[in-house]
Amino acid sequence: MKEDYYDILGIDKNATAAEIKKAYRKKALEHHPDKNPGNPKAEEIFKKSAEAYEVLSNADKKARYDQYGHAAFESGGGFGGGGMNMDDIFSQFGDIFGGAFGGGGCGGGGQRRVKGSNLRIRVKLTLEEVAHGVEKKVKVRRKIQAAGVTYKTCATCGGRGQVTKITNTILGRMQTAAVCNACSGSGQIIDKRPSDADGQGLKIAEETVSIKIPAGVEEGMQLKVPGKGNEAPGNGISGDLLVAIETLDHDTLKREGDNLHYDLYISFSEAVLGTSKEIDAVSGKVRIKLESGIQSGKILRLRGKGISSINGYGSGDLLVHVNVWTPKELNREQKEFFERMSGNENFEPKPEKSDKSFFEKVKDMFS
Repeated sequence: MKEDYYDILGIDKNATAAEIKKAYRKKALEHHPDKNPGNPKAEEIFKKSAEAYEVLSNADKKARYDQYGHAAFESGGGFGGGGMNMDDIFSQFGDIFGGAFGGGGCGGGGQRRVKGSNLRIRVKLTLEEVAHGVEKKVKVRRKIQAAGVTYKTCATCGGRGQVTKITNTILGRMQTAAVCNACSGSGQIIDKRPSDADGQGLKIAEETVSIKIPAGVEEGMQLKVPGKGNEAPGNGISGDLLVAIETLDHDTLKREGDNLHYDLYISFSEAVLGTSKEIDAVSGKVRIKLESGIQSGKILRLRGKGISSINGYGSGDLLVHVNVWTPKELNREQKEFFERMSGNENFEPKPEKSDKSFFEKVKDMFS
């Protein structure tokens, strides 16, 4: 079972943004690879701490994690279940380490690997696609390195990606490190640039990207396809493709969590005599039997006919709400029949103890 992000950083759920950052910095500095060479356990803790901080330091991701736990990111919403590699950590959180390790985030060589910018798209899904999961192929226009572009070592920082500055203070000589403005921290600048490339040696290209969307996603969830954002110049790493989920309304089914609701209307005679009806479900048509004497407001529960849980805990149910349709107009013969029946005891309401009230039915729906 995946370890809780709050436990990893040693904080509680009410921790402030400053406390989260402080806790992460303490963990990261303690288990930094430069401080623990050849120690795989320290490296693993370092990665886990970075993963926890990436989620908890982001207000939106933190809210989703607090509500859904790790399931909110199992399909790429955070780390795709695979954690971060060292390049991700150093490129995204180098400022956390400051100059404690000669520039923090160099992977041993002092050079900061620049990450390309992320791209964002929206994908619309039908209820059937949400229920079963789907693989979508989308066309994405992203920046890639142009053919023929070459780079050379940045003369300003000597390829380190950072420049150091020594300042005399009342506490003595202080050394600080900052990202090199000449190369934006990549340690390289363009040597030769083809005509179709921009100032960073990149060009726009269209690419078809395959996105695997798991069953049970909800409106507003965000998935991540690693490395399918814009490329970075030189030896940088590609950004990510962030996929926002949008769900389309179904004609007859309404979603509530993992459950689905269906309004079934039947005639008065069908309610009296009983009948069978074919209704919509996400897996296709389903035929159900209605017993004679069924009451309006009855809720039939079809187990497992709802939406697959994104947590992998089975599927929700399909709740069929039975509504008896009362005719608004009657012909003379029909009206005379019901007038004769108005005093008949069979037509007098006689609710039984097993006939639940409206509030009991609502309670059962959420139990």
